[in-house]
Amino acid sequence: MGVPAAATLIFTYGTLKQGFSNHGLIQEMTATGDAAFVGAARTLPRLPLVCGPYRVPFLLNLPGRGHRVSGEIYAVSPAAVARMDELEGIGRGHYERLPIQIETDAAETVEAYYAHGSYAEAMWRRSGGEVYNCYTEKAARGYVKRKDRPQHLTFLDQISLFVSSASQPESITVRAG
Repeated sequence: MGVPAAATLIFTYGTLKQGFSNHGLIQEMTATGDAAFVGAARTLPRLPLVCGPYRVPFLLNLPGRGHRVSGEIYAVSPAAVARMDELEGIGRGHYERLPIQIETDAAETVEAYYAHGSYAEAMWRRSGGEVYNCYTEKAARGYVKRKDRPQHLTFLDQISLFVSSASQPESITVRAG
């Protein structure tokens, strides 16, 4: 299928990439003509890509503090952008969709989901300098799907607990039932 009409170009760097847990959403949108894979890409600025609670990836809007991050670009329809915004918790303060420059011949600007500015600096400090240039299977080891996380806490509560505890283990133990 071709590029959707009135498409927005979105840079994905984590669980929406091919082979990761939320890529099914991209596949659904591709099947309906609401998304199309454009290609692999890398950010022009160096940015920190860190793992937060449950090994969830967060791109921090703190230029110069990390690496040039590798990911994928998708052209998505307005309806698909709305679905991605919902997944990324835009209205709940989880992530922010902002412009990002990617490496092309013309240093093109697209959009990406950054960690919300309200906690990005704390997430940077909590990372202790452990940043990635690509969210890989190794970096994702220990990732916990949303349905398997504690349901009595909001994601912002989980982030707050994560950033407030420098001695917290890499992943929180989740017990069924």
